[in-house]
Amino acid sequence: MTLCCIPLFIKLGLWQYNKAQQKIALQATYDSYRLSKPVDLPTKIDEVEEYRYKPVHAVGHYIKKYEILLDNQVEGEAAGYHVITPLLMDQSNTLVLVDRGWIPASESHLNLPKVETPDNRIDVDGRGWIPSTKFFNLGSDPSDGAKLGEWETVWENMDMKRYQDKVPYKVLPVVIRLDPNSTNSGFVRNWVAPSDRTEMHLGYAYQWFGFACSALAIYIYVSFKKMKS
Repeated sequence: MTLCCIPLFIKLGLWQYNKAQQKIALQATYDSYRLSKPVDLPTKIDEVEEYRYKPVHAVGHYIKKYEILLDNQVEGEAAGYHVITPLLMDQSNTLVLVDRGWIPASESHLNLPKVETPDNRIDVDGRGWIPSTKFFNLGSDPSDGAKLGEWETVWENMDMKRYQDKVPYKVLPVVIRLDPNSTNSGFVRNWVAPSDRTEMHLGYAYQWFGFACSALAIYIYVSFKKMKS
């Protein structure tokens, strides 16, 4: 039984270690763009990874109708939402989603916060963010609202495919996280750096490796004890 646990502990340790290395690599990409000037975001993106963390610029009009509130977002110790507003890019039928930052939730989730969204032509500067495709939704099927023809304002996850299916526009696969220094229609924007949880993953990795070493030491001790008896 003890021997069976050792490979499992090692596998879990390597999993956590690899996650830490991935975050370190992402942080290196993030840092490489620190002094870069924003590039104009095209209306067609073939290689989405090229825009991860890249400073980008877009011009257009916000479409309030298809705005969403991303639920379960925490700032400090307060619960709230991220305001995700689609920007219809100039002279195109293409939307790029803009994460305008965090706003606090009301005491009751039934009362959604009021979000002011400008309707004039606006310049948007920020960094590219590629939402994860690995998530699950609690409760009902998120596509139910689409079947009823109703727009759902509150979303549990930033599901890009679901969003594309629900709007009559082309949607770019990258989201702009509004620059913290931008004064254009933003909210609280304390964006988390990629490496913020690296030490946690490394701590877990060393913990699992420690379990493996302890299990091996126990097995050797018990084996020698049996040989002497």
